[in-house]
Amino acid sequence: MKYVQSGLTIGQQLLKGFSLESKRTMTSIGVKYLTQQEAIDVDQELFNDYKFSVDQLMELAGLACAQAFTSRYPKGKVLVISGPGNNGGDGLVCARHLKLFGYDSVVLYPKPSNSELMKRLVVQYGRMGISTLEQLPPNLSEFVGIVDAIFGFSFRPPIRAPFDTIISTLCGTTVPVFSVDIPSGWDVESGPPAEGSALRPDALMSLTAPKLCAKYFEGKAHFLGGRFVPQELAEKYALKLPAYEGVSGFLTL
Repeated sequence: MKYVQSGLTIGQQLLKGFSLESKRTMTSIGVKYLTQQEAIDVDQELFNDYKFSVDQLMELAGLACAQAFTSRYPKGKVLVISGPGNNGGDGLVCARHLKLFGYDSVVLYPKPSNSELMKRLVVQYGRMGISTLEQLPPNLSEFVGIVDAIFGFSFRPPIRAPFDTIISTLCGTTVPVFSVDIPSGWDVESGPPAEGSALRPDALMSLTAPKLCAKYFEGKAHFLGGRFVPQELAEKYALKLPAYEGVSGFLTL
């Protein structure tokens, strides 16, 4: 009888695994990939028509990034690299939530923004005991993962100092890179550059909806975060967003 129960259990587990994998595949079917202009337009409508504030959406995006990161990487030391724009703000929020989730967050923020919003984010993570580095640490292998929150969908080349050196170094590391919305240095539509260094992240977190460059992503985990898009807006842009499970702020595409 014990062997029968074991066989049933194994069968149920295999069936459950198949069901989950089928569901995961189903969620990505038909999801729209946004052009750069569409991504800008969606953001502007969220701000202007739906009256979301920048810090509201940044908090939700950063939280979703931290949740997705925890689903893939073990507890340990995490390096969060932030640029001066909104993508960098998502990273600063992510660092704070990773700290709350039990990770040892460290922030590299080489070109601080002068905006009051970004300054508040720096105070918030700093008051939680998260340190800020001025340059890349010499030994990246001490980190369980690196959060790439340098450039977002507004990025236009060329990559300027100090980010050119940072991205070049990240291209040579074996530490898994988790990119926020756009792998830094990629064109939002055409993906990795034809010349020069190009990140090959282990994981990508698309925010709101995937951008066209995500079609060139060859890593192991593609997440979607941004459980804040009003249904009316999703229908207007034919986003065809999959359903999030339970109370999770992210899903796997």
